[in-house]
Amino acid sequence: MEGHIHVENKSGITTISFYHPAHNSLPGYLLRELKIEILRAGNDPLTTIIVLKSDGDRSFCAGASFTELVSIENESQGFEFFSGFSGVINAIRTCGKIVIGRVQGKAVGGGVGLASACDYCMATKYASVRLSELAVGIGPFVIGPAVERKVGLSAFSQMALNPDEWQTAQWAKNKGLFTEAFESTEQLDAYLEHFCKKLVKMNPEALSLLKKVFWDGTENWDSLLAERARMSGKLILSDFAKNAIKGFLQS
Repeated sequence: MEGHIHVENKSGITTISFYHPAHNSLPGYLLRELKIEILRAGNDPLTTIIVLKSDGDRSFCAGASFTELVSIENESQGFEFFSGFSGVINAIRTCGKIVIGRVQGKAVGGGVGLASACDYCMATKYASVRLSELAVGIGPFVIGPAVERKVGLSAFSQMALNPDEWQTAQWAKNKGLFTEAFESTEQLDAYLEHFCKKLVKMNPEALSLLKKVFWDGTENWDSLLAERARMSGKLILSDFAKNAIKGFLQS
C-alpha cells in the first residue's frame, strides 16, 4: 500500500498529516486510517487542537483515488469507498476538538471537502480549488454539505457545475473557505505555528463548546452523508463514469 498517515502531538497540538505519491489522493485505506486518527486525537486528553495537513509541496489533496474508483464493480463497493470521505468529514465534525486545516497547494474534489470540513483553514496562494466530480460522471455529493456550509450555495454551485475550472486561493478566501492565502508555504507555516500556540492556551472547555456551536444543525449528517455516498456509489458504475475515469487514467 502506498502512502501513509503520520501523527505527532506536541504541547497540546496534534498534527495529522497524510501523503500519497499520486498528488495526495486518498484511497480507501488512507481514508479509514485518517478517520481513526482524527477520532483518537479527539478523545486524547493531551490534545487541545488538531492540525490537518498533507505532506509535499504544491498538492494538498487530489481527492478520490482514480485507480480505486475504476476498480469498483458494484453498488456495495461504491458505497464503501465514498463512505470513506463521509467518515472523515463526520470525524472532523464529531471529534470534539477544533480542527485547523493547512492547505499548501491545490485541492480537488474530496480535498476541497476536507478543507471545508475544518473549523479554521489557512492556505497559500497556490491552493487553487476545483470540484471535478461532474466531469467523471458523478457529482460532489458526499462533500457537498461541508462545502456548501462553508462557502454558500452559490459558490458551491459555481464549482460543482464547472468541473474543469480552477478557482484561485484568493477566490476561496473571499468565499470563506480559507481565512488566509499566504504568499509562501514558509509564511503559512509561521502563521500556523503562531496561531496554534495562541489557541492552545485558551480554555479547552470553551473551545469544545465553540466546536458544538460551529456544527449546530448538522446532527443529521451521519444519515445525510450515507445517503450521498449511495448516490455516488451508484453513479460510479455508469458507463459514462467508467469511460471518463479510464480516459483520465490514460491521459
